[in-house]
Amino acid sequence: MLSRNLSRGLGLALVLIAIVAIPAAAQFPGLTLPANGGNQKASVSQWIGPVEVSITYNSPDVTGPNGEDRTGAIWGQLVPYGMQALGFGTCGDQCPWRAGSNENTVFRVSHDVMVQGQPLAAGSYGLHMIPGEEEWTLILSNDDTAWGSFFYDASEDALRVTVEPREHDYTHWLNYTFVDRQPDQAVAALQWENLEIPWTVEVPAIDELYVAALESELETQAGFNHMAWLAAANYTLQSGEHLDKGLEWATAAVEAPFIGQADFTTLSTLARVQVANDMDGEAMATLERAVATDTATIVAIHGLGRGLLGQGEIDLALHVFQLNAERHPDTWPVNVGLARGYSAKGDLGAAANYLRKALVNVPEGDTVNQANLESQLERLESGQPMT
Repeated sequence: MLSRNLSRGLGLALVLIAIVAIPAAAQFPGLTLPANGGNQKASVSQWIGPVEVSITYNSPDVTGPNGEDRTGAIWGQLVPYGMQALGFGTCGDQCPWRAGSNENTVFRVSHDVMVQGQPLAAGSYGLHMIPGEEEWTLILSNDDTAWGSFFYDASEDALRVTVEPREHDYTHWLNYTFVDRQPDQAVAALQWENLEIPWTVEVPAIDELYVAALESELETQAGFNHMAWLAAANYTLQSGEHLDKGLEWATAAVEAPFIGQADFTTLSTLARVQVANDMDGEAMATLERAVATDTATIVAIHGLGRGLLGQGEIDLALHVFQLNAERHPDTWPVNVGLARGYSAKGDLGAAANYLRKALVNVPEGDTVNQANLESQLERLESGQPMT
């Protein structure tokens, strides 16, 4: 290790000597000076749910130091294919490209991820690449503080994956970006000249991370507000995962000492979580409590019924629409709800009757709802369910 450190020190000294010879772009560790060679430092980050992914790099451009246009002479020439001998440092003739300029390009992830389908632990890594005409090798090294690739050591590799280059619109400055962003993955890419080098970063079991974060956060000040528990419960409904935990959180939003609020919003959410946990009997009682609250408006109750239809709970949805009719008889949104409930049950005749009642009471001038209900009635009268 001592001899390696000494070699690194000698290599770095040679680099620094070379830099000192360029007065306009001189650098020295610990001093704020212009970037070496005018290759400005840049950084890009992307969140994949609760996971942060970032790339920090120095960015060369296609124009050479003497003003020459190097278009067409970047890949395979300025950046040679395969491993290279750089002439100093400790990598010998097994030096990859630094995937940028100046010091290490650094790839950071805040949590464990998968890169091109391979596991990578949370941390910071030196990013290097082995260019090729048909495929490239992306290397993530545990050494993320070196200058360039001069001291690259394959024994420090954390990960190597194969990626495929593809043509891209002209990019003058070497650039890193995220070209695709999904709830549980993103595609990072290096873009320079007419080429793009993409790779996929995926967060496995992302729901586990969300739930772990929510559990921790509900123990902080946020947990002293019933709306925080409600939001956490709604997440489990949305994801369809950890519904037992969602039941715990929804119950707390209603009943927790000092913070619980038994209103339409909390009770209706609790009912939907109970349904998702196959507790239909308990859900029925909770729904009746929800509809009986002072905060249960016509539109809110109708929306709850639509939500239950979306969960495939037709009987419970129809019960909610009927409860709405008991509280707000013969109003057009209520009749629309009853029509939807009976349509879902397959009783198209009853559905059509309720739609006709709704049409009588649609507010004058509401041409949008008028036209929609007429269209739905035509479907019912032709033997088709409502959409």
